[in-house]
Amino acid sequence: MSKPTETKCVPQSLSFSGSGFLSVYQMGAVNALWDLAPELLHSAPKVYGASGGSIVAAAVVLRLNIGKGFSKTIVEAAKDASKSVLGPLLSKFNLVTILQNALQHILPDNAHEEATGRLYVGVTRLSDGKNIMISDYKSKEEVIQALICSCFVPIYCGLVPPSFRGVRYIDGGLSGFQPRYGKTSMITVSPFSGEIDICPRDSPLCHLCLHVCNTSFQLTAGNLSRISYALFPPPIWVMLEIEWKLEMFHWAWGRRFTEE
Repeated sequence: MSKPTETKCVPQSLSFSGSGFLSVYQMGAVNALWDLAPELLHSAPKVYGASGGSIVAAAVVLRLNIGKGFSKTIVEAAKDASKSVLGPLLSKFNLVTILQNALQHILPDNAHEEATGRLYVGVTRLSDGKNIMISDYKSKEEVIQALICSCFVPIYCGLVPPSFRGVRYIDGGLSGFQPRYGKTSMITVSPFSGEIDICPRDSPLCHLCLHVCNTSFQLTAGNLSRISYALFPPPIWVMLEIEWKLEMFHWAWGRRFTEE
């Protein structure tokens, strides 16, 4: 009797969508995966990210402490933005400066060595609107600049777009909201409900999805609220509720593994 052939699990890449201030959802998902399925993160050959999702992708590749670093930065930025009705549109609120300072402090000096060939940052080339994936870095500063380019929403973040190696780029989510390359098998993570592997689950009765910028959005009231929250941060209690829901996801998934 012949032995059954063993099937090897092929490592899957990861893709983090644009998310803005709701990147706290993706950060919570990553924290849960580090505890429950760290092999998924360790073995991912490529980690893609666009806009706010690029920050989360960088945290995965560089194995950074999300809770003490990026998550705290996002929450503090949300607090500052919420001090006025106009929030992020006020001239004294500079999201780019906040991100630059945080990245300079949090990223290790050898970030470019760890990120090259594995961290794929989605950006939109200003000259023609084409989606570009940056994956080669010569220094820590280039990693930071690529992330800043990916997160730069015109007017919202300023009038003059940042550049990478002399070429100006803007928010990667504008041309590829859920970044991917070719037919690579991957796990997708987004704070918006839709045809995504890890995302909020809205009403199962709603089957209407809008396909745009390389992703799908479920047409629900919850998603409409999330879209506004991504640019204009929700009250802090809402952000804490997002974290609480992920803790419940963490608990439920862990219980399932235990029962198996």
